[in-house]
Amino acid sequence: MREVLTQLLQWWEAGETVGMGTVVATFRSAPRPPGASMLVGPDASAVGSVSGGCVEGAVYDLAQEVAGSGTPRLQRYGVSDDDAFAVGLTCGGILDVYVEKVSRTTFPELGEIAADIEAGRPVAVATVVDHPDPSYVGRRVVLRPDEPATGSLGSPRIDDAVRDDAMGLLATGHNGTLSYGPDGERRGEGMRVFVWAFAPAPRMLVFGAIDFAAAVARVGGFLGYHVTVCDARPVFATTSRFPGADEVVVEWPHRYLAAEQEAGRVDRRTVITVLTHDPKFDVPLLEVALRLPEVGYVGAMGSRRTHDDRMDRLREAGLTEAELAMLHSPIGLDLGARTPEETAISIAAEIVAGRWGGSGEPLATRSGRIHA
Repeated sequence: MREVLTQLLQWWEAGETVGMGTVVATFRSAPRPPGASMLVGPDASAVGSVSGGCVEGAVYDLAQEVAGSGTPRLQRYGVSDDDAFAVGLTCGGILDVYVEKVSRTTFPELGEIAADIEAGRPVAVATVVDHPDPSYVGRRVVLRPDEPATGSLGSPRIDDAVRDDAMGLLATGHNGTLSYGPDGERRGEGMRVFVWAFAPAPRMLVFGAIDFAAAVARVGGFLGYHVTVCDARPVFATTSRFPGADEVVVEWPHRYLAAEQEAGRVDRRTVITVLTHDPKFDVPLLEVALRLPEVGYVGAMGSRRTHDDRMDRLREAGLTEAELAMLHSPIGLDLGARTPEETAISIAAEIVAGRWGGSGEPLATRSGRIHA
């Protein structure tokens, strides 16, 4: 829903009715992840995508039907058959799409949820998408850390079970479908609850105010990171040089990172790129970065010679081999990159591969599933 929220909120504030389809589960090579949404507006326009084009037409028709009837539907779309007009996914995947009517009446909490997302406050939205009793389908609860829930899914037992699991999803920033028995039994079956986990954007910390950093900041923003560029040199660390960054900080890198860790603003989704290849900046910074209790990625730029010298200095500083093994250096995948923009793509590719367990090899040389 995040990618269509702006348009959805405009229609909602205007008192209009919208049909919304959301991917709630995928199997095999489905093209869009859970949480991807498509809207059918009051003017019959379509916004967003649930499948990259494979089943949009069918979801469009269903969303119009649901917007009119008000009865939500959970629909599974699988592999297309030999009929060229069959509705399905030519990629061989399977996806479940939950379609609901959205209006001020059916979704009164939307305005406050949108405000939380805009302000970077974590919020989770849990919706019953399947249940043996159809009256449960569409029930929704809004969950925020350290606050009472808004709404109910039908019983205290269900609410308690879903809250615990939804908070886990929110902590990692992942959407997902949870399965329970009809009254929230953890080992039961029959009820499925989809959780949108609107966590604050993950952070990308870019150290070193150089041309490569400007390109990395732009790519990081494109990937959905909140990007901070940090350098101790005020003449280089300026907002005009880094328009793609969300913030530019003038501070010694190791001091800034240590302060962010102390303030609780570094977590397992945070990625750190060290681009200065200057030991007076790199070594103190990497001493802090490689000893963080949680971090998603640490990479450092430099030649093979720079890398070897850096590793020697870090060993002299007391870092263990296990800590040094966390370092991606020289940074990035081997794409043959030359320009700052090409190098930024190689760095981003390594970050994505690490996040999802990709090999970094050409798909054409591999067999089996594309998506693990």
